[in-house]
Amino acid sequence: MRLADLGVRHVVNLALETHPEALAGEGDKLAAQGIAYTHIPVPFDAPGDDHFAAFVTALEQGPTPVHVHCIMNWRVSAFFYRYNRDHRGMPEPEARTIMERQWSPYGTDRPEAKVWADFIARSDK
Repeated sequence: MRLADLGVRHVVNLALETHPEALAGEGDKLAAQGIAYTHIPVPFDAPGDDHFAAFVTALEQGPTPVHVHCIMNWRVSAFFYRYNRDHRGMPEPEARTIMERQWSPYGTDRPEAKVWADFIARSDK
């Protein structure tokens, strides 16, 4: 099923377009379906507050409903954790539970885990 058929009006992509699994020409393909596209390339080893600020802007100022993705949705889960906690006022345990359904930087041996643990611990309030 196509995203437009689901009513999606905006796609936010947090992955790098150089990733082997990235969809070439994604923005053009979505535009052909009448869907807005925002690309915020977030290096998996260096998520920044500037990336998060762009994410918040895309969510709050772009058309809705919005679909957010990356390659494995780890960036998505971490970004929504902070967004739910800091912008939607969701209690931290609830925001963490939602994040951990997809991924958590805790309990993994990935070398980037500390960077992501630090990223989600920050607050933009």
